Amino acid sequence: MPTFPPVDEQLAYIKKGSAEIVKESELRAKLESSLASGKPLRVKAGFDPTAPDLHLGHTVLLRKLKHFQDLGHTVIFLIGDFTGMIGDPTGRSATRPPLSAEEIMRNAKTYMAQVFKILSQAKTETRFNSEWFDKMKPADWIRLTAKFTVSQMLEREDFHKRFKEEKPIAMHELLYPLAQGYDSVALQADVELGGTDQKFNLLVGREMQRAYGQESQVVLTTPIIEGLDGVQKMSKSLGNAIGIQEPPLEMYGKVMSISDPMMWRYYELLTDVQLSEIEKMKRETHPMDAKKDLARRIVTDFHSADAAAKAAEDWAKQFQKDEIPQDVEELEASVEVTAEGLVRIDKLLARVGLADSVSDAVRKLKQKAVKVNGEAKTDSIVSLDLKQPVLLQVGRKIKKVRVTG
Repeated sequence: MPTFPPVDEQLAYIKKGSAEIVKESELRAKLESSLASGKPLRVKAGFDPTAPDLHLGHTVLLRKLKHFQDLGHTVIFLIGDFTGMIGDPTGRSATRPPLSAEEIMRNAKTYMAQVFKILSQAKTETRFNSEWFDKMKPADWIRLTAKFTVSQMLEREDFHKRFKEEKPIAMHELLYPLAQGYDSVALQADVELGGTDQKFNLLVGREMQRAYGQESQVVLTTPIIEGLDGVQKMSKSLGNAIGIQEPPLEMYGKVMSISDPMMWRYYELLTDVQLSEIEKMKRETHPMDAKKDLARRIVTDFHSADAAAKAAEDWAKQFQKDEIPQDVEELEASVEVTAEGLVRIDKLLARVGLADSVSDAVRKLKQKAVKVNGEAKTDSIVSLDLKQPVLLQVGRKIKKVRVTG
């Protein structure tokens, strides 16, 4: 029989980095029952594999799952291979293009390779919601849709806004919250986790369980974390994300680039450090030392302690001692060169992956974020000595490039 910490201790750990708990009194009651019976709670979070890569923003939810796992409860990592084909309408102003089953499964495999950097694979119950939805007959769907009304669905902010603006709402989108809610019935979840933008779907799960004669799950939402700019939510499309598969030095450097106030938010949402220790660090630790510790923790989580130590050493050489790390990536790139040896540096930056596009490279040049051989550049056209590799640096990223015409 598993042993659990005292309920107050569990609640304090669970509430760290949580946005809202519906309802905390119910969670306390469930924890007390679990402690008395020795039966762990079933804690669920669903992920639709609509893209192959995860960034640190996704891991806020995964880390909260880990906290339940640390406390001895059963964590269910639910892959929405069925719901992923519907497409979650959360935050969408238009219908999401559907993915094929092949795309869903390909992304699911990369998800699993990444999430177990945080969760213990041996202690995690991994499920696919196609297990039950593939078995459902048309009559089952009719019974499921009968549990909710159209007016209840239109209470959802996304749907309500689109309805008022006379934008299309596809019928299959209305099925998404019902399907997510039914997942909780199928898994007999005691607790479901999700981002604050998922609250409507999570509450549908509570209603759905009651409709099927189960005790309602507790809903716990986690904040949407801001990206490197400290303003907009972390998003790969916004260019402010830290991917969990990025190289150690790049990951370390990005963490070091965040503001001091944002650092403490990252500590709360992206590490297992207790709130009391975070408050002590705020009082007693120099911000630069605290930020280095944060960067080390994050790189260690997704790579290793050795990789984190090496990244810290290389970052110090590059940005504190003005040296270049020895293992800078070197590659060859072909770009048009004039007779005078002039090169379109914006095209070169895009070609070697230091900018997402030529227009993105132009923006970075205007922002004075580009260095060529250690010299800051703002013009798109530069003169290069093509006999030697050129050192290109954009923010914290650095590459050595041998340019061919």
